[in-house]
Amino acid sequence: MSSTDDVSHKRAHLKSCPPGSNGRDTALFNLAGALRSRFVKGRKSGDLDEAITLLRDVLELRPSGHPDRSSSLHWLALCLSNRYDTQGAIADLEEAVTLGRAALELRLPRHPNRAVSLNNLANDLWRRFQKHARMYDLEEAIELHHAALELRPFGHRDRSSSLLELALCLSNRYDNQGAVADLEKAVTLGRAALELLLPGHPDRAVSLYNLACRLWKRFKNHARMYDLEEAIELHRAALELRLSGHRDRLSSLDGLALCLSNRYDGRGAVADLEEAITLRRAALELRPPEHPDRAVSLGNLACDLRTRFQKHARMYDLEEAIELHRAALELRPSGHCDRSSSLDGLALCLSNRYDSQREVADLEEALTLGRAALELRLPEHPDR
Repeated sequence: MSSTDDVSHKRAHLKSCPPGSNGRDTALFNLAGALRSRFVKGRKSGDLDEAITLLRDVLELRPSGHPDRSSSLHWLALCLSNRYDTQGAIADLEEAVTLGRAALELRLPRHPNRAVSLNNLANDLWRRFQKHARMYDLEEAIELHHAALELRPFGHRDRSSSLLELALCLSNRYDNQGAVADLEKAVTLGRAALELLLPGHPDRAVSLYNLACRLWKRFKNHARMYDLEEAIELHRAALELRLSGHRDRLSSLDGLALCLSNRYDGRGAVADLEEAITLRRAALELRPPEHPDRAVSLGNLACDLRTRFQKHARMYDLEEAIELHRAALELRPSGHCDRSSSLDGLALCLSNRYDSQREVADLEEALTLGRAALELRLPEHPDR
């Protein structure tokens, strides 16, 4: 049965259960589930909105003490979380967290669905951390994911998702606090997840990509080339699974290009730099003028072209790098968090062009841009 037919069938059944009749809560619940399933397939916000309205009605019919109240809380929280992901209304996320806590309280340690509630609440707390950067949300998410993982031993069908999500939270904590133990554990958990996600599994690409990113972080911390080598292999494998049109192809292009650029810095193999530039161009094509991260691709490609100019002294590489840095700077107006890096990158390229062509205007502009970058990099800035 198609999702649309299922909705029609469940809607017809609801009509046979008028307000006050036995089974109305179940009919409302089932229709909400069918609408959410159709939303997952078709991404029509109206389906999700209606599912949320219906689940609110269900919850009113399942007061405290009702045997199915926890499932109503769980599904309403999940739908609100889905709507937050698509529309970004923080009120939806806050309500999802509140409902998720209420569901968890009803699912005591021996409840068969306790791990699901632990996992979902952890994910919503992680979303809130991503929004507000409050460490206590991340700390609680880590605790909850640990608890869920304990309830999902080896052989459990959801063990891989708990491994992936706990690894993500630990990696985020490493990014914020720098504790190497968090990164090491994230790598270990990522390997364990990848072992469970065999070729053909829909989450294998994300597992390959995430593990590659954490190995790159470890390379940046310890400068061990074998971490970078493995990261490159994993990024290549992920990219092969993210063909043209895949929603995550862009992140794989960026990740592989970055690793190859780093390997060029360490070993000087021009082939790595050439491939990095090719990948950067492909990433830029996927970030058209209206893309929020277009400036990132412009800046990254500009930096690699300048690196190639330093190797071969071909002026067209430097000229293109200058154009790209100017375009990035236009997308990073006063107040943008990355404006200083664009100012600095453009100033450096103009200084290089002055060294080659002796145009005083380039030197003057480089000085102006350098001063502007310095003003944005206060005494505590790491790149001052």
